[in-house]
Amino acid sequence: MRIPQKWTRTPMLAAVFCFFAMVASGPAFAQEAPAYKVDASWPKELPNNWIIGQVGGLTVDRENHIWVLQRPGSDTVDELGAAQNPPRSECCVAAPPVLEFDAEGKLLKSWGGPGTGYDWPASEHGIWVEKDGSVWIGGNAPGDRQIIKFTNDGKFVLQIGHPSTAPTNSADTTVLGRPAGIEVDEEAHEVYIADGYGNKRVIVFDSKTGAYKRMWGAYGNAPNDADPGPYNIASAADQQFRNPVHCVRISNDGLVYVCDRTNDRIQVFTKQGKFMKEFAVRPETLGQGSAWALAFSSDAEQKYMFMVDGENNVLWTLRRSDGKVLGTTGHSGRNAGQFHWVHQIASDSAGNLYTGEVDNAKRIQKFVPAGGSETKPKR
Repeated sequence: MRIPQKWTRTPMLAAVFCFFAMVASGPAFAQEAPAYKVDASWPKELPNNWIIGQVGGLTVDRENHIWVLQRPGSDTVDELGAAQNPPRSECCVAAPPVLEFDAEGKLLKSWGGPGTGYDWPASEHGIWVEKDGSVWIGGNAPGDRQIIKFTNDGKFVLQIGHPSTAPTNSADTTVLGRPAGIEVDEEAHEVYIADGYGNKRVIVFDSKTGAYKRMWGAYGNAPNDADPGPYNIASAADQQFRNPVHCVRISNDGLVYVCDRTNDRIQVFTKQGKFMKEFAVRPETLGQGSAWALAFSSDAEQKYMFMVDGENNVLWTLRRSDGKVLGTTGHSGRNAGQFHWVHQIASDSAGNLYTGEVDNAKRIQKFVPAGGSETKPKR
């Protein structure tokens, strides 16, 4: 449900907005929704005394292989005890940044890092695998202004943008602005970028040549970098995205879903950038916001969306048609099935969900279907 502009976030009508926000995005009644349980045995132990860092990217390819883009630079000295000179402990050594797992959690492939002809990012963020196996990665460090395309085994193919220390500028199409999310429309040969931690836009390039195609901001407006001030649910709805513009996903019916993270909302567009609707998800959330990343259910209609929320540390199950919350999975904690700064999510064709965490959690988890359930509201 899209709340009319004249009803959103004006001080006089804050109470009205809160009512509609609960209708649109807060569970009020029990609903039939898919339920999930954690597979605590997944993944299997890494070889070579490896350990992973923060999970900057997560995706599933056409073979139901799970690709993880992790941050070796986020590992601490005590975590890399075996790599010190002299070694301070038995474990561990940093794993390569790109890891490919099968559905059973066995590591199949690993690669990545600085090389010739491209600029590996300082802080890995965002990964996508095309049907032909091509792998795209990005980064969100202050100087990371590029995304890079590789073959399936890590050979460089194409780079869009380049590292820069210049101020971010959402009008500049020659570089990116700390990009966060990537998805490729393979039929159109276009790569969509949630751009990002510096810029405030969705931007589209030709996925074969890197040529610029188009871009847009919130509500389909031209991107604008003006500071909106602190987020306030009682204020008028922001007409631009806030940083970070954290995810971009394309549904089977050709709609483009964008995570406007600290505005606690998902906005939906056509592929040409025409605004269609928006969903607020726990809009009272402050801090890092609620809309971190999303995945679609495996049915052809993609009836459900699964959105991870790293501020509330929950996985929300939403009805895709109107964004209504139908259920939740997990809550804040360190045990299996719980989350600390849950950052990324992906789904496979069997209906399994995979999540990745940042900060000091540094973990990937698998959630398997547990049937439908009458999910009562938790918040």
